[in-house]
Formats: sequence, C-alpha cells, structure tokens
Amino acid sequence: MKTLMRIIGQTRWASLSACFYAALVAVGVSFLAPPAQAAFELPEGEKITHTAVVARAIPDKEAYELYDPTIGKNFDISKFWMRADLRVRYEMRNNTCFGSAMAGNTFGACNSFNGQTSASGTPGKANDSYVLQKARLGFGYDLSPDVNFYLELQYASVWGANGQQGTPVQDNQRTQNGQNCSNSTCFGNGGVLGVRAGYMLIRNAGIQNLSVKAGRQYVVFGNHSIFGAFDWSNTGFSFDGIMLQYSTKAWDSYAGWFRTSESDVGQGEPLGALHTNLPVSGSSNPTLNNGSANIDSDVFLFYNQIKSVPGFVIEPYYILYSNRYNSGDNRNQGLGTPKHSNQTRHMVGGRIEMRKGNFDAWNETIYQFGQMGDNGGPQAGYGNQKYLHINAWATRNWIGYTHYEWDWKPRLAFNFDYASGDGRANCTIGGDTDCKTANTFENLWGTNHIHMGYMDTMGWKNMMKPSINLQFRPTKNDHIEIWATSLNLANTKDNWYRATQTVYVYSKTNNTTRHIGNELDIIWTRFFMEGKLSFQAGYGHLFAGDYIEQNLGTSTDQDWAYAQLWVNF
Repeated sequence: MKTLMRIIGQTRWASLSACFYAALVAVGVSFLAPPAQAAFELPEGEKITHTAVVARAIPDKEAYELYDPTIGKNFDISKFWMRADLRVRYEMRNNTCFGSAMAGNTFGACNSFNGQTSASGTPGKANDSYVLQKARLGFGYDLSPDVNFYLELQYASVWGANGQQGTPVQDNQRTQNGQNCSNSTCFGNGGVLGVRAGYMLIRNAGIQNLSVKAGRQYVVFGNHSIFGAFDWSNTGFSFDGIMLQYSTKAWDSYAGWFRTSESDVGQGEPLGALHTNLPVSGSSNPTLNNGSANIDSDVFLFYNQIKSVPGFVIEPYYILYSNRYNSGDNRNQGLGTPKHSNQTRHMVGGRIEMRKGNFDAWNETIYQFGQMGDNGGPQAGYGNQKYLHINAWATRNWIGYTHYEWDWKPRLAFNFDYASGDGRANCTIGGDTDCKTANTFENLWGTNHIHMGYMDTMGWKNMMKPSINLQFRPTKNDHIEIWATSLNLANTKDNWYRATQTVYVYSKTNNTTRHIGNELDIIWTRFFMEGKLSFQAGYGHLFAGDYIEQNLGTSTDQDWAYAQLWVNF
C-alpha cells in the first residue's frame, strides 16, 4: 500500500512538472517569436506594435524560430541580379632598380637613407615576372526602386604565391602580394578572398533627390586623381563609411565620412563577438595605452559637380584627412611616408573639364594645409605634438584634340603635372636639417597608373612631368596609345616616389639633379563579344636620366611589359 501511494505521489508531481515545463516553454516562445495576434484580446482594429522585433531594429524581418525556420519569405527572384569580372595578367619588369639591387627592409626602395652625400645603390639585377589574377562576383537585390542591397566578393592572388605546399602562407609573401592576412588565413579587405563592397543604397531618403549609401563602397571622383578605383591593381580601393548625395539637373553634391583605420574596437567574428584589431607596426594599441579610444583615422569629404555651364563640368571640393595614430606608428620612410600618422590635413581643390567640338581640356589644382607630428630624428622629444606645418599643392593639366572626322578618330594631347615636395622630407630619418615643415603633397587614394606613365614609376608627389599622348582606333574594336613622358623631381632634396606613393629612391642630402628619365609606353587593346571580353598588351621603356646615376650610381634603362585577358558580365 505504501508502495502504491509512493507511485501515485511521484506520478502527481511528474504531471505538475510537465505542466510547469509546458507553461515555461510557452512563455519562452512568447519571447522568442512574435505572439499570434488572435491569441490576445485587443481593441478592434489594433495590433501589437512593441514586440521584440522592434528592439532588434530589423523591420519586416523573419522571426527567430525554435525549430527549422522558413527561409526566404521576403525574397523575389525578379529583384535579384549579379555581375562578375575575371582578369589574368602576366607582367614582367627588367632592371627594376636600374642596375642596382633592391635594398632590404625599405618597402620596395632601391636604396636606404642614412644622410648620404654620395650615390648609395648596390650594383645588381632586380628582374621579375609574375601572373596576377583577380575575380569579382557581385550580388545585388532591389528591395524597391529606391532601396538596393549590394555585396561584392573578390578573389585576388598571385599565381604560385601560396607558400610551400602544406604550410601557412608566409608573411613576406602576403606583404609582396598586397594581402592583408592573419595567421594562415587570408580573408578580409585586400586578402586572397574578401569583400570589395557591401552596402545599402537608399534613394530619395526622406527628401526627393537625396541618396544615402552606407557600408563598404567604391569612392571615385573626377579623373581618379585623389579618389580612384585603382582597378589596375589586383585589389583596388574601397572604403567603409557613409556617403550622402543630392542631385539635380544643374549640380550634384556629395558629403561622406569614411573610417580608414580603427584600432580600438574589435573586428567582428563570424562566430563569437570580436577579436582585437591589430595596430600598425610600432603602434601603442589603445587597449594597452591607458585605454585610449581615439587612435583611428578618418577622411571627410564634400564634393560638388556643377553641370549648368554648357560644355563644362566644374567640381569644387574640400577633403579632411585626420590620422590620430601615434607619431611613430607610420613614419618609416620619412615625412613623405604615405598616410603618415598623427596628422590633420585639409585639402581645398577644384577640377574643371571642358569638351567642345574637337577639343577637350581639364585642370585640377589642390592646396593642402594643416599640421603633422613625427617623433624621429632631431625632434624626437616632441612625441605626439604636431610641430610640422603642412603647405603642399599639386596641379594636373591636359589639353587634347580629337579628329572625329577621320575613321581612326586620332587624338593628340599634351599634359603637365606637378606636385610639391619638401627638401627636409628626410630630416627625421638621419638628415642634418631641422624639421619644421611637411610639404610633400599627399596623393591619398588616386589611380596613378592612368596619369603618371604606365610603368608605375611615379606618384603624384614631389614630381614635375610634361608629356605627349597619341591615341587612335584602327577599327571599332582596336585602340592604340603611344605616350612619351619626361619624369622630374619638383624638389631635388626630397625623394623619388613611385606610383604606390612609397619611396622609390632616397635622394642624397646634397642632390641637385631633377631629371629622372624619359618614359615611352605603347598599349594595344582589342575588344571581343561587344566589349564583354578584352585583350590588352603593353610595353614601356624608361631611359635612365642624371638623377638615377647621381643617386644610385647606376644608369641602366628599365623595361616593362604585360599581357592580360579580362572578361566581365
């Protein structure tokens, strides 16, 4: 009898436990999924408007579910679209350093700087050839005529640059290939596999003609002088931020903010919150630097395009580059180091382009001012104080004539480019002059390949370049270009900067020669399948000038050639 009562008691408690568990599950469901409206008594015509979905800030989003979710409730295949690119390019370069060997640990420079007053090159050969490959796959979805989602994946690599089979990719190979990797996995902006773009575009955002683009995106203005896509490279440029655009028939205005480097907030992980962002070499990470949260860099821009003047496009703009890293974080190549840390650089500029009849011309002029800090050289005690004054400028000028009346459509054009330098650019890395100015022009994110000579031996900084260009089209699918350029320094005591904006050759402290050399380029492009497929081949020769002989001690010419296939849809 006692045994029977024990069984009944246990059963009763089991039943109560089951009921309690069921109630608990029901409560859990009410928090995890939107409650069925019919289960509640509400005033006529009303519905619950403060469910958990509001707290998640995801409108019209499918609910989280306890079991298998129903996917794709909001997807419409007719609103989905794709685009893709695939490019393979073979490239070769002989005498990269004009009969001198590449200097070690100098970020691609042909010599190093230690206050030398005589030629500092090391005789040797620096020949190379390689194959670059990149593929882009973009996915777009138009939620409505005014709301667009876009994601573009990119694979960028160099054939054979995978390290030894079965071992992690080597750090030096990643650096040479322009990759941004951690440990043995390359996944990120600029890596083997990464995201080139990922944004939402909202047109007529509350105001007619106002658009908002938020997320990772391309930023291209004018002739790519300051902001360009740089598609010649294997990765290109893209930016994380937000862009506002207001457009009318007479003018367009753009206002943007982009975070170019974030040091203190962790990087999102696919599974599991965050991991710490890595600082640049030598940086005091804010997590280790008294918790400082202001070591970042940003670019702000206000760009305008006036279209109301017949035959002209007028583009005034303002750009602010704010880099708040410590003075020693990025300064290894002196005051001309690209994106030198600890600087506030204001840029006021304008671009005017004219196309009337057979003539075309454009001018772009930019003035830069602000302050910068550097903790090396004679001013090592200044720390993060911005004691250097920025006073830099640059101009780009073209005038051309196209004879449209001839079948080959020949165009002859003349060019002059200039960008300021600073005779004390090397004062913080071993020079004997006082450091007061940082007047080397900052090229930012321009596409130098289409402006400075196809051999990519010159950046838009400390340079002076007249050139002549001839183009013609023997058939509707063929394009031929011949380009002759004279390369010179603007300031003989500043360095020669290559197209990547890093130092190509460090100048002697007593250098007086300007003429780097003369470059001749010949490019042929053939289009197939109505432009969906193209083949391009090019050859360039740089005749070494007095500057190379005086600063490297060698004077061998340089050759460069390439051939590439590009398919897109």
